[in-house]
Amino acid sequence: MVDLSNVEKRFEEINGLLFEPDVVADMDKYRALMKELKTLTPVVEKYREYKKAVDGERELRELLSASGIEKELRELAAEELPDALEHLEKTENELRILLLPKDPNDDKNVIVEIRGGAGGEESSLFAGVLYRMYSMYAETKGFKTEVINSNPTELGGFKEISFMVTGEGAYSRFKFESGVHRVQRVPETESQGRIHTSTVTVAVLPEAEDVEIEINPADLQIDTFRSSGAGGQHINKTDSAIRITHLPTGTVVECQDERSQYKNKDKAMKVLRSRLLQAEREKQTASIADERKSQVGTGDRSERIRTYNYPQGRVSDHRIGLTLYKILSVLDGDLDEIIDALITADTAQKLKSQGNV
Repeated sequence: MVDLSNVEKRFEEINGLLFEPDVVADMDKYRALMKELKTLTPVVEKYREYKKAVDGERELRELLSASGIEKELRELAAEELPDALEHLEKTENELRILLLPKDPNDDKNVIVEIRGGAGGEESSLFAGVLYRMYSMYAETKGFKTEVINSNPTELGGFKEISFMVTGEGAYSRFKFESGVHRVQRVPETESQGRIHTSTVTVAVLPEAEDVEIEINPADLQIDTFRSSGAGGQHINKTDSAIRITHLPTGTVVECQDERSQYKNKDKAMKVLRSRLLQAEREKQTASIADERKSQVGTGDRSERIRTYNYPQGRVSDHRIGLTLYKILSVLDGDLDEIIDALITADTAQKLKSQGNV
């Protein structure tokens, strides 16, 4: 186990600095220290617990090896030692997990993009089902959702829909959803009861901050057009919808859900920044094979990650071999069991890649 004494010293130093008048008067410095303290607190608390466990285990062994110890005391030490060893191992493993490199995006808001894939109208309908699932899940976690852009169909589905999930830790809970989601069910339009297989693609992007990526205004082509809904029904009579094209990359973003052209432009720019930043990150990590092998899967939108089988009532996540027979509950936003399992598997792989298990 690495020596964390310097981390503990820094923790104590920050606690002292937060009461210094010059720090209290400087809000930027105060916020930065509070953020650092929040990061260090769980590590230091677990480190202190680990040190106590080490001391406890050592004291029991010293009792067992010491001469002149009463028989009852020696028997009590021998009885307590297995529990002490188990607690020490558990605490050490928990500390190793806390020391794994943290995904810098985990605390960010996310932009979720859902698009119908193979399967025509049935695919669009299931895109709507997934949007509802994610919205309900976000609500259970205390996150807020806001639609950025949508292209609805006449039957109530979506050819595509993008929305933002706002809340601390949103990306950490949604990041494993990127990929191809497959549905197997009898469509409402199927008269002979045949099961169809359709697909929907989901992309999850951490919201990019302005300082993370610089966009030259000269590289943007901005067009306005009239918002329209399913079947060509006009949402309003003004050209408030925005289409932004990033000329160097050909990336196109549309936003028409707000009546205000300014608000649509602001939302579209958020999506554009996030897409460009994600593309840059994918380019950087594509050459790092070991890193990609150590991930359960957080970004490849061509990877088939999950199947929702209605006739059998099951949901199967193919990355970790998890199958749950509670499809209706999952589609009502009960995603924690799946997401927690994915996080656990990802953590185990990272520990293994570092030679810690």
